[in-house]
Amino acid sequence: MNVLVINSGSSSIKYQLFAMPEAKVLAKGLLEKIGEEISALKHTAVEKGKEKKIEQKVADHKAGMSLIFSLLTDKEFGVIADMSEISAVGHRVVHGGEAFNKSTLITDEAIKAIEACCDIAPLHNPAGLQGISACKEILKDVKMVGVFDTSFHQTIPDYAYMYAVPHEWYDKYKIRRYGFHGTSHKYVYGEFCKVTNKPNANVIVCHLGNGASVTAVKNGESIDTSMGLTPLEGLVMGTRSGDMDPAVPTFVMAKENLSAKEMDNILNKKSGLLGVSGVSNDMRNLEEAAKTNPKAELAITMFCYRVKKYIGAYMAALGHLDGIVFTGGIGENSAYIRGRILEGLDELGIKCDADKNSKARGCANFEKDGAAIKLYVIATDEEKAIAMDTYNLALK
Repeated sequence: MNVLVINSGSSSIKYQLFAMPEAKVLAKGLLEKIGEEISALKHTAVEKGKEKKIEQKVADHKAGMSLIFSLLTDKEFGVIADMSEISAVGHRVVHGGEAFNKSTLITDEAIKAIEACCDIAPLHNPAGLQGISACKEILKDVKMVGVFDTSFHQTIPDYAYMYAVPHEWYDKYKIRRYGFHGTSHKYVYGEFCKVTNKPNANVIVCHLGNGASVTAVKNGESIDTSMGLTPLEGLVMGTRSGDMDPAVPTFVMAKENLSAKEMDNILNKKSGLLGVSGVSNDMRNLEEAAKTNPKAELAITMFCYRVKKYIGAYMAALGHLDGIVFTGGIGENSAYIRGRILEGLDELGIKCDADKNSKARGCANFEKDGAAIKLYVIATDEEKAIAMDTYNLALK
């Protein structure tokens, strides 16, 4: 049985085809610049070790899915004979609001509930719905599953997810903390429990990439997370500001005569590491630039300090801590950043072994020998997690 995993962006489609239940990747690819004059598709037939790049106009998501399906069944670059070999499709959906506390089969009712969340996820949910619609048109009778970034965080208690604003905002508009990266947090938490043989451990998961978030997981459940109503809250990120005094935007809007839309764009796309450094939103570039550029060094220091603060806060929230896991592009690949974050935490029982840390890749621990709190790098695999949920819901 084959499961196709789809991650639809506003102008992109990322995909992987898995053989189930072993979750073996058969093919993967990324289509970008949908709707522009020239779109770009990079497709890899993993089994055959072959890669195909296409540059042509792709008008919309339906045309994009048709192109992807033609490659999946292509004689030279394909991995299946025809579309009937796709048993189910799993869709990443960013925002499920309060309607979904777990992955679900996509029905007409589910689609309406996803549509209802478009107000609080205007950049993400409409794109996800386009991907669902395109697949439904082409694969008419194939079961589909929605896997939500927010669902893992639906166990957060009300005192942690509510904001101290007029309660009617929640009643009218469902203004509250939802959290994101839930599929990643859940996956690496599960891997930690497996490799340490500690079921239902208390773990702080640090998903650090261009988008970054920290989650406190207690006995298998998310009890708090750094992102909020949107992915803007929390850590310093590549281009997002993270936590700040909410009076800052209104103050600057008045001074600079900016609209709400303009300020939203600044906070989401021109702030964070990029805004502070003025150099880059890529941590690799900043690590190099910091050797001579004080603003790049400041951006790195702010990033690490913010993660450290959340670790301390979530240790208090959890009461007892079994481990800290680092994942995501920065979390998995930058021993330097991991070391900076954990520096000076020995008195809290968090003891980083510098030599182990420098070598940690894939799935590896790097705490000092005998330390009670485990430190792990665990590579995330959200596509695999989506494939497994889809298999369990649609095919088992």
